[in-house]
Amino acid sequence: MGYPKSVIGFAVRYYFRYKLSLRDLSELLLDRGIEVSYEAIRNWINVWGVVYAQARRKRKGSTYRDKWHVDEVRVVIKGQVFWLWRLIDADGQEIEILLQKHRNANSATRFLKKTLKLVGKALRVMVTDKLRSYGKVHRTLMKSSEHKSHKRLNNLIEESHQPTREKERQIRKFKSVTSAQKLLSSMDYRNNFLKITAHRLTLLNNLTVPRYPSLQSSIIYFSASNASHFF
Repeated sequence: MGYPKSVIGFAVRYYFRYKLSLRDLSELLLDRGIEVSYEAIRNWINVWGVVYAQARRKRKGSTYRDKWHVDEVRVVIKGQVFWLWRLIDADGQEIEILLQKHRNANSATRFLKKTLKLVGKALRVMVTDKLRSYGKVHRTLMKSSEHKSHKRLNNLIEESHQPTREKERQIRKFKSVTSAQKLLSSMDYRNNFLKITAHRLTLLNNLTVPRYPSLQSSIIYFSASNASHFF
């Protein structure tokens, strides 16, 4: 059975935005007269989550602020310790995340090189914690920028870790590095879109009337070709 794009969009958007499980979404749709298995919703999330993240990246491009906050947080996957490297701008917009095995200068360099290539411009200020690896990266990769290293200056990005922890508890821990990377990338870019500074209320101009009246207050049509209009 095929489902309208509005229904798929509703399920995927709510999964990334709210603390809902796959079964919660299945019941939510059933309450609106739409029968969908939680496995089907899982497939939608795996397929469209990547599309959302890619579309958001292409659209955002170099419009991020030139003051960046960088931090890393410990994540345990199947008993192994990984480090989730996260970078946001001064407005709290998620620029990039990357799960890596190590917490050292090589990992920091790999992460920031990837981000600079993605954004396409140099930063003015980099704010980090006291990890010494950042000093080495600054000296070798970002000589023209200012480096501020103080725990209290990085409170903004510390708050950005909270949705990750909440999602981790909700799904009862991440199952693999690949699935965690996909999930967190999609979730963070989706949450960027919902921030006032990100979309500047243009969401109101994109609302259309869906085929299911009971969902008309919360559904946005989308497709692979026009996903960038919503992210």
